[in-house]
Amino acid sequence: MLSRAKPAVGGDLPNTDKRKKKGRKIPKLEELLSQRDFTGAITLLEFKRHVGEQEEDTSLWIGYCAFHLGDYKRALEEYENATKVENCNPEVWVNLACTYFFLGMYKQAEAAGFKAPKSRLQNRLLFHLAHKFNDEKKLMNFHQNLQDITEDQLSLASIHFMRSHYQEAIDIYKRILLDNREYLALNVYVALCYYKLDYYDVSQEVLAVYLQQIPDSTIALNLKACNHFRLYNGKAAEAELKSLMDNASSSFEFAKELIRHNLVVFRGGEGALQVLPPLVDVIPEARLNLVIYYLRQDDVQEAYNLIKDLEPTTPQVFLLIRSEKMKNDYIYLSWLARNCVSSVFPIHLKNTYFLIDIMNKKPRLAWELYLKMETSGESFSLLQLIANDCYKMGQFYYSAKAFDVLERLDPNPEYWEGKRGACVGIFQMILAGREPKETLREVLHLLRSTGNNQVEYIIRIMKKWAKENRVPV
Repeated sequence: MLSRAKPAVGGDLPNTDKRKKKGRKIPKLEELLSQRDFTGAITLLEFKRHVGEQEEDTSLWIGYCAFHLGDYKRALEEYENATKVENCNPEVWVNLACTYFFLGMYKQAEAAGFKAPKSRLQNRLLFHLAHKFNDEKKLMNFHQNLQDITEDQLSLASIHFMRSHYQEAIDIYKRILLDNREYLALNVYVALCYYKLDYYDVSQEVLAVYLQQIPDSTIALNLKACNHFRLYNGKAAEAELKSLMDNASSSFEFAKELIRHNLVVFRGGEGALQVLPPLVDVIPEARLNLVIYYLRQDDVQEAYNLIKDLEPTTPQVFLLIRSEKMKNDYIYLSWLARNCVSSVFPIHLKNTYFLIDIMNKKPRLAWELYLKMETSGESFSLLQLIANDCYKMGQFYYSAKAFDVLERLDPNPEYWEGKRGACVGIFQMILAGREPKETLREVLHLLRSTGNNQVEYIIRIMKKWAKENRVPV
């Protein structure tokens, strides 16, 4: 009773309560939320619920706080209970859908999302779900509804990121940062994109901007550790994580799993069987790192069981392999070469077709793989793979080089046709300014090595253009 009699906003009545003298008071919910003290906010809300002072939207606020703490199961419980209330707030459906999404329950997320009133948040959620379901038609429909506002643009950037189109994501983040310097967290996103592009030094520089202001950020420190792992070694990376491991009060539960996963990587696979299996469907890299562990143990069958339904997207799953036996295996070399040659697919965005990279454009690496091989039937097969895959992906320079070698090894008319098409493709790229003019000299050299009647005609056209544009050949 004495406690309830205290004035809520500081009165003039004398009070001898020791806690009052120390200046302690029950904070307001708004204050806790503005300070992002979600643990404190939940404590306050649960106390009010316990003493019968809860308001109509208490469950929604508890769900909101639990969601931002990464406690999605608790948020799910609160939101599901809220939907059972008669005449429930219709906004609860989109919040419930977001919670399902973060729990990986995508079908349930979609069902709940369609029950929610139309809103920008609902559209962004359904946009991401379309990506998860690989439904390009729905993806384009929801993309058309995105507006030039920060939240929608961030959502678009995240889709670019998940499709390995990192430069497009960087462009969006930098554009937003130009007008909103206070959005410090975007520096972490930019740094992560540079990390994915293998620009670890640049990633560190961008990350430092954020860490100067938020030195105890779990995500930023973890990314810094990953940069150190790439730039230096596992010990240097683990040293960067020490402060996070010592901080038992981290508010983000998922960070603990992320740190445990990364420690396995930093320690060269130590503890892999204890840590990685439960994380296979939680952290995407966990599956790949467990595959690498099995390969190192020469347990090919277990590795295959994990990887058989997975499509490779970057050459790194391959580049970490150290076994000389595997690295000299033709199957390994052919898949590494194929992975190095970028695969692209068209996506219709705002009436424009963009070629979205889903692999790194590194055909040079594939060519170098061939150069390191001894002459054999396998090296010949690898040449065919490079020639044809590079041609399909518009990487005409290395396609022409590969077809040239194939033609010299086997005077098959198909190899000449492939080389001719690739050389013309390079010439077109030179005309479009997408290939250095100096490349034309090498193209002419490749063409002259063929004794075909069509060669002179093609060479004559190229030399004429070179003369008109003062390009030495």
